[in-house]
Amino acid sequence: MSVPVPGTPSLLRAINDRAALEALLARGPLTRPQISDLTGLSKPTASQLLARLEQAGLVVRDGVREGLPGRTAGLYRINGAAAHVAGADVTPARIRVSVADLAGTVVGEHTLPTPGRTGVDVVARMAAALDGAAAAAGLTRDRLDRAVVGIQGAVDPATGRLGYASHIPGWHIPDLVDTLSGGLGVRVAIENDVNLAALAERAGGRAEGASDFVLLWVADGVGMAVVLNGTLHRGATGGAGEIGYMPAVGAPLMRDVRRTHTGGVHSLTGGAAVLRLMREHGFRGRDAATALSRAAADVQTAGRRTATDAGARAERALTELATRLGATLATVVAVIDPALVILTGDVLRAGGEPLRTRVQQHLHSLTIPRPEVRLSTVEGNPVLAGALQQALRETRDEVFTTTVP
Repeated sequence: MSVPVPGTPSLLRAINDRAALEALLARGPLTRPQISDLTGLSKPTASQLLARLEQAGLVVRDGVREGLPGRTAGLYRINGAAAHVAGADVTPARIRVSVADLAGTVVGEHTLPTPGRTGVDVVARMAAALDGAAAAAGLTRDRLDRAVVGIQGAVDPATGRLGYASHIPGWHIPDLVDTLSGGLGVRVAIENDVNLAALAERAGGRAEGASDFVLLWVADGVGMAVVLNGTLHRGATGGAGEIGYMPAVGAPLMRDVRRTHTGGVHSLTGGAAVLRLMREHGFRGRDAATALSRAAADVQTAGRRTATDAGARAERALTELATRLGATLATVVAVIDPALVILTGDVLRAGGEPLRTRVQQHLHSLTIPRPEVRLSTVEGNPVLAGALQQALRETRDEVFTTTVP
């Protein structure tokens, strides 16, 4: 039988400090009386806490709050300059990096074009990308506490090598994470890009508060993130959710898959397949998202007036795509039984509400569980947002739990 451990003064201080810092993150700037009310601490204890955190450089004064009964109250906020993190989104064409301070404010951004070629020095390339973003924030790379890199692949924890990413040259080296961390002088974590999009969706999107959901991403390729009991499920080799390679009815059966974005689900719902489908129904565009957005717009227009030939063509195009997507999701739902399905990626977002409605309809016609299907609401780049979320969470865990004397 475990014996309760008594709370020491230093432990209780650390717990109170963490509670106050979390309150400032969520609601700040705040006054001492507000922090007292939110944490349940006495006002003298809250005063001592704020003095302690101010001395440690974790909070700073932020003016005064006037117009309230009683004396003018000083405001406190998180000191963003106490720590900085970087998030990166790596694709074959570029590396996009954002730097955020401890408060979560993005203070610098940089995009490094990366034309695909062999013989790439991945450390030098990442160094240039991080240096550009750090410089935009008025920092140097050594001021970054950590960096989380999102990439179209997955690191196998047993080998340390990147898989599912033959289309991104230079990244297939032994001990990738340790090599980057050592070469950059920054703690580095590498995460699948779709997994990071799921973290962003859970933090402030349509999956907020959900503990079991899947996120389907369709752009050039197809990917999925799986969240179970509030935790990302990565699988034994890091490849959980790589459903683009999953065999699918109506698609050629691919064996010994090596080429990216080929086989199974990719050949039915990936960007090239969607563009081909839209063109078959008369909708043109430079890419799948553009063509699909035109079909979705025609469906909406046709719904507001007498049906036209364009509206009928658009309905057939969206129905065919929704059927393919619904069948793909039905396989996942049968195995995982998620409470929620999120649709995201350039292609699915372009289909908007008309596509979402039809995907949900076709999914529910094929499964006994009927999870709600929602369209992502995360603005900007969800991979970068998720990378910063992960980096900030880990850095705050370290900074906020440091006992202040």
